[in-house]
Amino acid sequence: MEKMIADAAAVSALLDKLAREIMQKYPDTKQYCLVGIKTRGAHIARRLQSRIEQLAGAAPQLAELDISFYRDDLTLVAQDPLLKSTSLGVDISGKTVILADDVLYSGRTVLCALNALAAFGRAKKTEFLTLVDRGHHCLPVCADFVGSHVVTAADDIIHVHLKEKDGDDCIMHDIGGQHKR
Repeated sequence: MEKMIADAAAVSALLDKLAREIMQKYPDTKQYCLVGIKTRGAHIARRLQSRIEQLAGAAPQLAELDISFYRDDLTLVAQDPLLKSTSLGVDISGKTVILADDVLYSGRTVLCALNALAAFGRAKKTEFLTLVDRGHHCLPVCADFVGSHVVTAADDIIHVHLKEKDGDDCIMHDIGGQHKR
């Protein structure tokens, strides 16, 4: 059974909330950069950059991070995973990096992202932002910026739809979704 957690207006409100929290903590947009984990995290980071620019009058630097090569579950993701190269295009050395993704579940994606990020320099500090924290972390990972906490069972699935990737904006909770596969 699927139920909607957030419609397009609610997703927009969550992104506005996250942008304000970032600005409150880091008023100077030159202090940090947004790094979105491909694919949905990159769209989230891009939207946050735009919102921050509208509110602050200046945009933080933006980069996309492809963690495909760093995953330990490549064969579970796809039969023949396509490994893409990543070029940040941003110097993270000495900067605060805010990693962005759509859902925090086990924490494994964050671990992969941290490993991938290390290949591009040594950040002053790395923080994590997620649109949805659904719990059930398997690693000692927590988000510094959270759009929404959603209580789930371990076999549930949270689907974040973003118009850039999925054609619409919403967050869906698929109850027992892992048993349907």
